[in-house]
Amino acid sequence: MLLPRRSIPKRRIPRRLAAVCLALPILAFAYLWITTDLPTPTRLRARAALGDTRLLDRTGRLIAAIPDPLGTSRQPVALDHIPITLQQATIAIEDANFYQNVGIEPRGILRAIWQNLANGEIVAGGSTITQQLARAFLLDPAIGRQRSFDRKLREAIVALKLTTAYSKDEILTLYLNQIYYGGTAYGVESAAWRLFGKPVHELDLAESALLAGLPQAPSQLDPLSNGDLHARERQRQVLAAMVRTGYISSVQAEMAAAEPLQYADGACRTGTCTASAPHFVAFVLDDLVERLGADSLARGGLTITTTLDIGLQEAAQAILKRQIDLLAQPRDGGPDHRARNGAVITLDPADGAILAMVGSPDFADPHSQGQVNATTALRQPGSALKPLTYAAALERGWTPASMVLDVPTSFPTREGRPYTPQNYDRAYHGPIPLREALATSSNIAAVRLLHEIGLQSLLDMAERLGIHSLGQDPSRYGLALTLGGGEVTLLELTNAYAAFANGGNRVTPYAVLALSDAEGQAVNVSNTTNNPNDQSSMQTIHSATQSTRVAPVSVLSPQIAYLISDILADPYARMRAFGLESTLDIGRPAAAKTGTTTDWRDNWTVGYTPDRVVGVWVGNADGSPMEAVSGITGAGPVWRAVMQAAHRDLPVHAFTRPAGLVEADICSDSGLLPGPHCPATRRELFIAGTVPNKPDNTHVALRVDLHLGCRALPGYPPEKTAMRIFHMLPPEAQLWAIDAGVPVAPRKICPLPGAITNTSNPSQTDAAENDRAAPRIVAPAYGAVFALSPGIPSARQRLEIAAQAGNSIVQLTIIVDGVAVANFSGPPYRTFWKLTPGQHTIIVKARDQQGHVLLSETSTYTVEGLP
Repeated sequence: MLLPRRSIPKRRIPRRLAAVCLALPILAFAYLWITTDLPTPTRLRARAALGDTRLLDRTGRLIAAIPDPLGTSRQPVALDHIPITLQQATIAIEDANFYQNVGIEPRGILRAIWQNLANGEIVAGGSTITQQLARAFLLDPAIGRQRSFDRKLREAIVALKLTTAYSKDEILTLYLNQIYYGGTAYGVESAAWRLFGKPVHELDLAESALLAGLPQAPSQLDPLSNGDLHARERQRQVLAAMVRTGYISSVQAEMAAAEPLQYADGACRTGTCTASAPHFVAFVLDDLVERLGADSLARGGLTITTTLDIGLQEAAQAILKRQIDLLAQPRDGGPDHRARNGAVITLDPADGAILAMVGSPDFADPHSQGQVNATTALRQPGSALKPLTYAAALERGWTPASMVLDVPTSFPTREGRPYTPQNYDRAYHGPIPLREALATSSNIAAVRLLHEIGLQSLLDMAERLGIHSLGQDPSRYGLALTLGGGEVTLLELTNAYAAFANGGNRVTPYAVLALSDAEGQAVNVSNTTNNPNDQSSMQTIHSATQSTRVAPVSVLSPQIAYLISDILADPYARMRAFGLESTLDIGRPAAAKTGTTTDWRDNWTVGYTPDRVVGVWVGNADGSPMEAVSGITGAGPVWRAVMQAAHRDLPVHAFTRPAGLVEADICSDSGLLPGPHCPATRRELFIAGTVPNKPDNTHVALRVDLHLGCRALPGYPPEKTAMRIFHMLPPEAQLWAIDAGVPVAPRKICPLPGAITNTSNPSQTDAAENDRAAPRIVAPAYGAVFALSPGIPSARQRLEIAAQAGNSIVQLTIIVDGVAVANFSGPPYRTFWKLTPGQHTIIVKARDQQGHVLLSETSTYTVEGLP
C-alpha cells in the first residue's frame, strides 16, 4: 500500500530558494578562494623572466628594445622615497578609502555589477588600488586577460588575500613601482625621469598630481606626445580629489594648477630615444596598450614586426632636419624664418601601412618640443583641406569644367557679419574653371563652392575619408572651414588623400604586421578595444599571425577619386600659381596640394602617387607664427625629397583611369560646348552623363564704334565700326572686369547720323542715367569686420577699398574717417588702406563733366585689434 506523498508547504518555497541563492555565491566564493593562489615572489620572478619586448621594421631590422619592467633592470623605489604628495594624489583619484577598505569596495562593486548586468557584459570595474594590482601583476595572465565575472571575482579574492598578507604601505609601494604611466614608463621613478627629467623624490605637488592622473588613459593623457592640455585638465581633477579627501587646501590646489611645468629634455633615459623612430615606437606601444593592456604588453617578451621601412624613416628624418636648419639659416643670407618643427608621414595607400613617421626634427630637443608627435597633433590644414570640398562638389554634379567666380565677394554669416575672403596672392582672377580653381588654390572659389554645396557636405566627406577630428556639427564652423578653419592631424589628412590615390577606398593607418609572444606563438590583435584599462583583448593563437590591418572600405566613386588626382597632378592647371616646373614635380605622375594658414603658423604639402602618399607639416609645436614660409617653400621641399626617396626602387605608375569617364571639347572661358564665337577650346574629362549639352552663349559678336565706344545698330555707317567679340559676364563680375581691363560690351547705343536723340529709348535712357549715376562703395562690404593678425607685419595688413561711378565722372575721391586717402581721374577706383583698429566710415565724393558733386552713401566697417 502506497503512502500518500507529503507536499511542501508553499510558504517554505521562497525560504529554500533564498537559502539556495545565498549558498551558491558562498560556495563559489569558497571554491575560488581555495583555487586562487597568491603568487609567491619566486613565481613572480619566473613570470618576469620573459625578456625584452622588441620592435622590428618590416624587413626584420631592430628598431627598439623595451626592457621588462619586472625584470632585473627595474629599480623599485621605497615608499619613503616617494613624495607624500604623490602617494596622496594617487589614493585620492584612484581609491579614496585605500587605508580603510579591505582591498575591495563593496559599494563600488555593487555599482559596477549593476552597470554590467544592465549592459550584459563587463563595462565597469569598480576597482580599488589593491584590485588593480591584483589584476595587473598577480593574477595568472590567462585569467587577467579575460573579460568575465569569474575574472572580477578572482580579482576581488586576490585583493582580499593581498590585504591579509601585506600591509597597506607595502601594497601601495608595489602599485606605485609597477603601474603604467605611458611611453615606456612603468613605475613612478621611470615616469618621473621621462616626464620631468629628475628622480621621483624631487617632484612637487603640481608634478605629483599630473603624474597621478596618467594611469587612467596613459596614451591619451601623455603630455610629451600629445601636448599637456588634457593632462593639465586631468591634473585639476586630481587636485580637486585631494581637496575633497582633505589632503590639501583649495588654495594649494589653485596654486598647483597654475604652476607652469617644465617637462624633461631627457626622455632618452627611458629607452625610446635610442630607437631609430622614437615617435613611431611610442605610437605602436600606445596602440598595443589599448588593444592588449599595459600588463600584457610589458610582460609579454613580445616580438612586434611593424610596417615601418627603417631606411625610408631615416631618410625622411634627415630630410626634415636639413630643411628646418635651412629655414633657420637661409643660404641666401635672409632672415630666420622662425620655423623650428615639422613632421612627415608616409603611407601605403593600398592598405594604410605606415612606412615612415617622423614626429619632429629632433626628438631630444626641448626647445622645439621635439617629443611632441606632430603627426598626431591637431593643427589647421589651410588649403590642404580644399580637395575634400571639391570632391563633395563633384558628387553633387559639378564638373572640372564648371565655372566658379573668383571675384570680390562677401558671404553672409550666422553672426550677421559679412565674410569676405581673399586669395593668397591678393588678386582676383574672374571666372575660372573648377579644375584651375583647385589646382591654383583659389580661396574665393573654394568658399563660393562650399557656400553652394553646404558645410554639411564637407563634414560628411571628411568623416567618410577618415577625418574624425572635425566632427559632424556644422554650427561649429563657417565657410572658412574649406580654407582650413578647423583642426585635423597630419596622419588623418594624409590618410584621407590615400583614398584619392587608391581609387576611392578609405584605409585605416596601421603599424603592426605581426606579433608573437616569448615562445614564438602568434598573438591576435585584430579584436580592438577603446578601453585602455581593459586586459581582455589579447588572445594567443597558434594558426596564423594577426596584424592590426583593417580592410579598405569603398567611400568615394573611382571616377571622382581619379578626377581629383588628375587635377592635382595637372602642371598646366596649376601653372599660374606655381609655374610650369615647381617643387611639386617629382619626375613621375604625382598629385599634390599645399596649404598655408594666413598668419604662417602652419604650412603643409600632401600628395601621392598610386604607390605612396606623403604628408608634410612645417611649423612650431607651440603654435607660434613663422615668418614668410608657405606650403611650397616650407613643407614642399621636404615632400619632394621624401617622395623621391619613397619611390626610389618602385616602377613608374600612372593613375589608372576607371571606366565611366569621357572626354569632350569645351569652350575654355565658359565650360560649355564650343559655340560660334568661342575664342578658344580645350579638352576636358567628365563623368559620363555630365558633359555640357548647351553650346557656349557667353561670347557674343557686336559691331561697335571704337572711337565713340558705343554699340552700332543696323543703319549705322559701317565704315565707322568694327566687329568685336565680348565675354558676357554676370553682374557680380562687372567690377572685376573693369579693374582687370577686360573689354566690357558697351551699353550705349550709337546715334544715327543726323538723328535726334530719343530719350524715350530705354537703352539710351539707361546709358544717360549711368553717366549721371552717383558713386557707390563696392568694397569693403557694409558692416564688415576685419581682424589684425599677429603673424603678419603690420605694414602688410591692408584693406582694399573699391568704388564704382558713372561714365561722366572726371574726378573721384575716397574718404576714410574724414580724410582723403586716394584721388582718381578715371577707373578703376581702387586703393589699399592700412588696417587700424576701431570703427571706420567711408564715403566717396565724385565730380562729373558739368561740375556737379555727387556723394555715395556712407559705409562703415570695423577692424579688431590684436588678441
